[in-house]
Amino acid sequence: MDRRTVWALLLMMVIAIAPAMFLKRKPAAAPAARPQADTAAHRGAPAAARAEPNDTVRSGSAVAGAPADFAPADSASERAPAAPSPIVRVTSPLYTYGVSTTGGRLVEARLLRYRSMAPEDSGGIAQILPPDSRLLGLTLIAGHDSVPLGNVRFTPSTDSLAVTGPASLRLTGARGNLQVELTYTFVPDDYRIRVEGRVTGVGPNGAAMLVGMGPTLANTEANLTENHRALAVVTRQDDAERTDLASLKPGEPKTVSGPLAWVAFKSKYFVTGIFDYDSTGGRISGATAVARPTQEKHPVEADVRVTLPVPPSGEFAYTVYAGPMEQDRLSRMGQGFGDVNPYGWPGFRTLIRPVAVGVRWLLVWMHEHLHLAYGLVLVFFGIMVRVLLWPLNQKAMRANMQLQAVQPLMKEIQERHKSDPQKQQQEMLKLYREYKVNPLGGCWPMLLPMPVLFALFFVFQNTIELRGVSFLWLPDLARPDPLYIIPVIMGLSMYGLSKVGQIGMEPNPQMKTMLYVMPVMMTFLFLNFASGLNLYYAVSNLASIPQQWLLARERVRRGGTGVPPRPPPAPPAKAKRKG
Repeated sequence: MDRRTVWALLLMMVIAIAPAMFLKRKPAAAPAARPQADTAAHRGAPAAARAEPNDTVRSGSAVAGAPADFAPADSASERAPAAPSPIVRVTSPLYTYGVSTTGGRLVEARLLRYRSMAPEDSGGIAQILPPDSRLLGLTLIAGHDSVPLGNVRFTPSTDSLAVTGPASLRLTGARGNLQVELTYTFVPDDYRIRVEGRVTGVGPNGAAMLVGMGPTLANTEANLTENHRALAVVTRQDDAERTDLASLKPGEPKTVSGPLAWVAFKSKYFVTGIFDYDSTGGRISGATAVARPTQEKHPVEADVRVTLPVPPSGEFAYTVYAGPMEQDRLSRMGQGFGDVNPYGWPGFRTLIRPVAVGVRWLLVWMHEHLHLAYGLVLVFFGIMVRVLLWPLNQKAMRANMQLQAVQPLMKEIQERHKSDPQKQQQEMLKLYREYKVNPLGGCWPMLLPMPVLFALFFVFQNTIELRGVSFLWLPDLARPDPLYIIPVIMGLSMYGLSKVGQIGMEPNPQMKTMLYVMPVMMTFLFLNFASGLNLYYAVSNLASIPQQWLLARERVRRGGTGVPPRPPPAPPAKAKRKG
């Protein structure tokens, strides 16, 4: 590739990746706990959302798929009670869930196979729900009335539950003339929870049930800012649609109309999701998210509600997932739930996602079946990619050699026909045909590794299997090298690769500039990238040096041109005699 092409590729990489790594928001302290006496107006909700007598709320706020009198989550009657509520703990080999007897909310989700990396947790078990979790908090909308069920005092069927096979927790309670029954069914080897409910006294016209999902997911990562940046609400209709919390304006509802297959609330590595698997074939009617004011520049909390239809019988059902974003588990949930963790930027996702999914699968497969540490997996993967691309790279390098050989002739044509662009183009095409030079032949094979590099960037940003994995002096392959050793090795490997590639070539100022500037710029660009990504790139560069050296020897044998001398012009065709 010529100098302009290389600079263009480098600029694209900077524009595409650098903002995600260098334009980081300054982390703010965690929001202070809000007093229970806060009013709805103080927290950004409309004044009409305040509770009226008998805990019936009337409001003018709209939510997709629900009547216009939807009660926001900030209603005073639905806040968590000041007094601690008894919690039923449900334990399996994978998790410990805590279900509050007040409102039936899921207030704890401790994932026993994962450790929290947040400094304040001192390496304890990851608890992904915040203290004020409203996950599974309910609000019934019937006619023009919104009846919050978040403060219903339920009577549990058991004080604790050990899940060794499918097991159920039943909750019964009442709110006025409404009788509420909830049944949570757990399995020991998965993070899904089946929820079945029944509300008596709904009426002949049916109703809608709002299921809470806010206000956020607890921080479990060492980099608070990076985890906050990953907070998003994801919905799926035909395709997954992601709404970052940072893009929301506090107090302004963001609604997504249904029918929806699922609604999820995700952080960097963990997710809670609600699926409508009702036997009647109904689907989620819609979802809404209202960001809360925060001390940070962008919101990190939002009141999220999912709307489900409730028939006159008062029966409803849905499935909950509360656990890690393990790709295999997400895919087994069905309904395209694997897309809750989208790889790539919008617009590029169609190209990057298939490569990222394939790369992630291969890395995990090599680790599990070849019993290799992930660091060694990356080393072998980097070598393997270069071996597979060897023939294409060989072709690209030879095409570059041919292109470099005709550079003097190209400049001669440009000077001779600089006032006639059309003639210049014709002569250039003639030169390419004469020497059998393809001006793009040296570029596109070298672009093939780029999707793999971009895919690995997202694999290390989002793949939980690589979270906290150490290798040699690197404490976590998914985070930057704290000693900056591996980015420097990557830069040196790029310099060595370029140096070998210039053996036998006539030196010029442009090539000398590229030799030093490119490695320095790439080192700076990759300085704060995942150390695993730097490890792969360094190994890939080192694995390419033998091929560059062989081509350099070939170039030296040909006198530094790489192509034979210019062929003699063809003899003129003999004119035919006229009879």
